[in-house]
Amino acid sequence: MKLKKNLSLSLDEFINHSLYDKKSGYYMKKNPFGNSGDFITAPNISRLFSEMISVWTIAFWQSLGCPKKFNLIELGAGNGEMMKDIIETLQNFPYFFSSCNFIIHEKSPSLIKIQKKKLKKNKITWIGQINKIENFPSLFLANEFFDAMAIKQFIKKKDLWFEKYVKFENNQKPFFFEKKINIKNLEKKINLTISKNQNFIEYSELGLNYLKEISKIIKKNSGGLLVIDYGNNNKKMRNTLKGVSKHKFANILEDIGNTDITHNINFNLFKKFIKQIGNLESNLTSQKKFLLKLGIKERAEIISKNLNFSEKANIYYRLERLIDDQQMGSSFKVMLIKNKKNKFNLGF
Repeated sequence: MKLKKNLSLSLDEFINHSLYDKKSGYYMKKNPFGNSGDFITAPNISRLFSEMISVWTIAFWQSLGCPKKFNLIELGAGNGEMMKDIIETLQNFPYFFSSCNFIIHEKSPSLIKIQKKKLKKNKITWIGQINKIENFPSLFLANEFFDAMAIKQFIKKKDLWFEKYVKFENNQKPFFFEKKINIKNLEKKINLTISKNQNFIEYSELGLNYLKEISKIIKKNSGGLLVIDYGNNNKKMRNTLKGVSKHKFANILEDIGNTDITHNINFNLFKKFIKQIGNLESNLTSQKKFLLKLGIKERAEIISKNLNFSEKANIYYRLERLIDDQQMGSSFKVMLIKNKKNKFNLGF
């Protein structure tokens, strides 16, 4: 990635360059998903995951009174696997299927190409801006969406706050440094006292903007946002920034544009942010509890009934990856954001 010889970028600016530069950004030029890529997401591990999301989606639609027009929006659809499986599953429910507008919000041209190839026979609309959807009840699905957004980081030293930056100097390797900031100006900008009881702050400005925009749509048209991502519910923030390449952790300042940069979602911050918007509430659980309550084990038993031993073993091996506490079960969280008046809590 070509950058000026003497350049300072805030951490989020650097991440945006690395991931979303039009020519050389990580997500803009390659398919990072699957065994041949850098990481594997739940829909690529087992179709059971997408089937559970499909069944849950129908139940949520019913909680809204079975509207005749309904928007189902996947945010950042990756290689299109989850949307493909969801559509194939929902075709078994004709009344819901005919009511549903299937929408993908994606910013990577290369991933859109992959998605269109995989989903060419289906009735899907691609949108660049989420406020372009029609005014129908809307459910947003965000599976590993928010973790791919650029983050800012701040550290407190002797009652002063400093923001993390990346410096490019001549031909040297880029390095981190810090700049003093006024934390009050930051809090005014996001309308949240984010520094209270913190010595370290990590958050995505873009992520909070998405939450704000989606919340407006939910409040106006009813609906919800289902977030599935790795993260924590800790009150104290910590540094979760990491690079990933070929299924291993990597230095984010090396091989820029070819390394994924990600972070863990602080769901406690999401909860606070949603609360101050007003008239919305959030439910939170682990991926393990969510999928088990939806009946993923029972579904695995049904589909493996007449299979041979190796086929059964493959289904249960993949299931374990989704729900085992040492794998995705507890590190991944599921959050539902919806209108307060909707008491729907399936899976929570």
